[in-house]
Amino acid sequence: MARSKPIGLAWRSNTLFIVSTVGIGLFTDLFLYGLVVPILPFILRDRVSIPEDQIQTYVSAMLAAYAGASVCFSPPAGVIADRVPTRQAPFLVGLVALLAATLMLFLGQSIPVLILARVLQGVSGAVVWTIGLALLLDTVGPENLGKTIGSIFGFISIGELAAPVLGGVIYKKAGYPGVFGIGFAILAIDFIMRILLIEKKTAAKWQEKDNGTEDDSEQQDGGTATGEDGDDNEEEPLLRKKEEDSYKVPDGQSKVVRGYPILYVLKDPRLLTALLLAFNQATLLATFDATIPTEAEELFRFDSLKSGLLFIALVLPYLITGPIAGWLVDRYGPKPAAVVGFGYLVPVLILLRLAHPGGTSAIVTYCALLSLCGLGMGIIGSPSIVEASYVVSQYDKANPQFFGEQGPYAQLYGINSMVFSFGLTVGPLISGLLRDRIGYGNMNAVVAMLCLVTALLSVVYIGGKPKFLRKR
Repeated sequence: MARSKPIGLAWRSNTLFIVSTVGIGLFTDLFLYGLVVPILPFILRDRVSIPEDQIQTYVSAMLAAYAGASVCFSPPAGVIADRVPTRQAPFLVGLVALLAATLMLFLGQSIPVLILARVLQGVSGAVVWTIGLALLLDTVGPENLGKTIGSIFGFISIGELAAPVLGGVIYKKAGYPGVFGIGFAILAIDFIMRILLIEKKTAAKWQEKDNGTEDDSEQQDGGTATGEDGDDNEEEPLLRKKEEDSYKVPDGQSKVVRGYPILYVLKDPRLLTALLLAFNQATLLATFDATIPTEAEELFRFDSLKSGLLFIALVLPYLITGPIAGWLVDRYGPKPAAVVGFGYLVPVLILLRLAHPGGTSAIVTYCALLSLCGLGMGIIGSPSIVEASYVVSQYDKANPQFFGEQGPYAQLYGINSMVFSFGLTVGPLISGLLRDRIGYGNMNAVVAMLCLVTALLSVVYIGGKPKFLRKR
């Protein structure tokens, strides 16, 4: 018996609905991660009876369990996603893992159960970020990826930064049921949206049956075959042919590379620089997360709620500049945004040493400096993903049989997720150590130098080498 056409096919496969579903999925992952962070010490003390002097050790272990699982499972998630016929199935599996993790955190009474819950959270994060970004590329294509990523990152940053504050406030007012009640409510919304989602390529098959044409499917299925042809047409045929040949994968690759073909692309300096951008972006985010509350407490005697409100100054400019910078990346390429964004952050981060104890004027000064940082974070949100996607698309177009029907895009985003998670892990460790050893101002100066190096590397590699560096 033939399957009937899905109800609501048009809106369930609509670009806005798919992008919103991916955005909610990424938001849920970061929100639930941050929601339980402030209550982990209380869970360990009240349920597991961990001595007070050991709580910090176990909290660190649980945070490391999440990060380690996310780093380890991101590449396998990419391989699986590129080999299954649809993205939706693994996208749903990631949510099931997150639901199981949340239940275990809510009910767990022992250290092994709580550690396992954090591992499942990390697995879910790896799957959601890997599949979600691949699904975005399938849906909007590389020509619209910049502004889409910019908008989504601005949105999900609210969840990442607000969740710890919200978790602490709700725990104080309503206890564990209140905190996890919000978590389960968001999971329910996320689950409904993922179930309803219909991928573009699936919808295209139904449209072919209705219209007897494949025109729509070629346009909607996956943007992954499109690149920057407009730019290529401006090049001389000989130069274009030389560039295309540079993306050819020679025969005789090892069994490991044939099984995981993204490994071959990882030797490309453009892709490596794009991944460095992702790592540094995550490191910056984690540095702000780790140091703003402690600095606010030291300078202004702020409690957790007031410290959390300071993040508004950081997030609002991010929300505004993220989509604009993403549109500019789509229009002019990733190089200007990467160079300007990281270059701009150098003096701004150095200026954070102007933060000082005091009353309203000192608080306003600190908020203004954080807002300037937020502008820079919005600018650097898109270049990494857009550049990495373009480089891989060029290899995919030049070697379609080597990379398979769906290309290596989920593998790419698996590696990107791994790198990003690693940045989120080492960011707090390095920034905390530097702050304790050399002070807040000098710590930010070190981070500023990291941004300077990234800006210089972006000049050379992002978007291809500039003309003055090319061999004649």
